[in-house]
Amino acid sequence: ELKKASKRMTCHKRYKIQKKVREHHRKLRKEAKKRGHKKPRKDPGVPNSAPFKEALLREAELRKQRLEELKQQQKLDRQKEQEKKRKLETNPGVKASNLEPVKEESGQCKAKNKTKSGKQNPKKLYCQELKKVIEASDIVLEVLDARDPLGCRCPQVEEAIIQSGQKKLVLVLNKSDLVPKENLENWLNYLKKELPTVVFRASTNLRDKGKKIIKHLKLRKQAPFRNEGCVGKEGLWKLLKSFQETYGKAIQVGVIGFPNVGKSSIINSLKQERICNVGVSMGLTRCMQVVTLDKQITIIDSPSCIVSPLNSASTLALRSPASIEVVKPVEAASAILSQADARQVVLKFTVPDFKNPLEFFTLLAQRRGLHQRGGSPNVEGAAKLMWSEWTGASLGYCCHPPTSWTPPPHFNEGIMTEMKQGLNLEELEKNNAHSIHSIRGPRLASSILFQSSGLTNGIIEEMDIPEELPKQKKKPQGEGEDHLDLNSDQESVDEEADEESLAMVPEEESWALPEESQADESALSYISDKMTEEEDDAYDFSTDYV
Repeated sequence: ELKKASKRMTCHKRYKIQKKVREHHRKLRKEAKKRGHKKPRKDPGVPNSAPFKEALLREAELRKQRLEELKQQQKLDRQKEQEKKRKLETNPGVKASNLEPVKEESGQCKAKNKTKSGKQNPKKLYCQELKKVIEASDIVLEVLDARDPLGCRCPQVEEAIIQSGQKKLVLVLNKSDLVPKENLENWLNYLKKELPTVVFRASTNLRDKGKKIIKHLKLRKQAPFRNEGCVGKEGLWKLLKSFQETYGKAIQVGVIGFPNVGKSSIINSLKQERICNVGVSMGLTRCMQVVTLDKQITIIDSPSCIVSPLNSASTLALRSPASIEVVKPVEAASAILSQADARQVVLKFTVPDFKNPLEFFTLLAQRRGLHQRGGSPNVEGAAKLMWSEWTGASLGYCCHPPTSWTPPPHFNEGIMTEMKQGLNLEELEKNNAHSIHSIRGPRLASSILFQSSGLTNGIIEEMDIPEELPKQKKKPQGEGEDHLDLNSDQESVDEEADEESLAMVPEEESWALPEESQADESALSYISDKMTEEEDDAYDFSTDYV
């Protein structure tokens, strides 16, 4: 038998090793000192100036406790399932009926999760709230994005307003500072042939609700419409005042439109404080909200109009809040890119010429420094970046109005003249001219030319909303069914945890990780099939990893 070598060494060698170690540590400290020590950023939490701070903290604590209880219950269910399987392996004569109670418990847990997430489809609730706003309003403001006004009009909603009785419909061209002045004037001349149209630019530098500045109270009394960021508020306010005087009593003004056109921002600009929730992400307003402007005028904020799934891919990508989740990011961004001028897109995003959308997203990822592990460009991340910029309020693009004006099928001359009665159109035209003159829009050469898809079809009846089908999953035979049920339960709890945690995050767009290729998907499906044949230890590790 060979003896192990001794670990003893000479003092000279030991001291030499210690010296080398000290030199190495000294070198590391020197390099770290050059780089600088970056302390981890602490979570600032909810600021003291935020309204309802105690309620928010209490709600966050309750949500955290609820998630912990769900995870603990899921862990107990997994342990019970493992015990049942061990008994089956040790006693193969035991019937498989012993596993049924565990399945029923997991089904009850899934049912509870569904009831917690919501008893009714949120889209149906949006339709109900939108109907309430239309019924309660005397005059309705349809907010349009000035970059694509025709694509922001919904014929179904306009027809419902006409059929609801003696109600006025006014178009508001918001985000008018993102289009050239020539294009804005052309759209104004086109739209005012049908309905009264107001040029508007909502303010973004507003204080939160409840904050009062004493030194600005006198300025507000002297010049109530003077605001650095807002344009067109005086014209809209005078239009509402003139209608209220002819109406003879207090009026209610409803604000409707598709997601991310600036409905809540217009209300905040009229109120001169941030009273409605606004943000970059789409669909923040989920129920009607009543805001009192003065004793005679009350304005009602509404949730977004529901986009019909029968629209084109580019319309769904621009007008639907869930388009980036339902449609793949590359497909949604490619549909938008197909209707834009390629030459102006190249100049705007400062990338070389491209032949197809995939090449453009690759070049954009390299330009913006979006890389995956290994250095490959993140194509889907670049597609999501372009989608967010296109639907946000920073990118300037424009559409040309149709060359010939034709009234929509749900309008006629009698309806158009009736909509204009009782409104001071001459004063409105002067205010629009003043607003266009005061807006600093981009030049026509620097704005991207976009081809509009026309009117966007929407859904206003709850019966027309398609039911969301549950995801179908393959159920292997035998013991694999138990694995799959537990795996689906774990996914349901994880999804609920993600949704509830995202509810407390500020209004910013939170992008998901990019999807893998088809080869990776096939590999993942092969691994999931092999999981059912593994032992219990391997199964425990896989579920913990997920």
